[in-house]
Amino acid sequence: MSAEQERRAIRCLVAKVGLDGHDRGAHVITRALRDAGFEVVYSGLHRAPDEIVQAAVQEDVDVLGISILSGAHNTLVPKVIEGLKEYGAFEDTLIVVGGIIPDDDKAELKELGVAEIFGPGTPMEETIAFIREHAPERA
Repeated sequence: MSAEQERRAIRCLVAKVGLDGHDRGAHVITRALRDAGFEVVYSGLHRAPDEIVQAAVQEDVDVLGISILSGAHNTLVPKVIEGLKEYGAFEDTLIVVGGIIPDDDKAELKELGVAEIFGPGTPMEETIAFIREHAPERA
């Protein structure tokens, strides 16, 4: 077996946090990541930040993709990050956000630990390449 074959697939959790009920984009990115060879878990709709944290820890994910369109990103994303820190999972998890995030809010989210923010219309290849390049390597 080559080193590439021995390395496990990148594990991702695509999460819908809060009361945001629009999940078409989350389904599209979930399918694209699976087609790219990633192992992907989808949280389903209306998850609380602590539910997302529990799922990320239990599934031992490398990447947490938070899909949010509700405008509550400045409240909910920090709660998820804080929860990951409490479980000691923050340092080993690449956090990306997808959705409608105003430019004025992007810098603050990145300062909290979000690696990248993907808005509507981002090519799937761009998102996949970013995750491949930045996901933590695990045996």
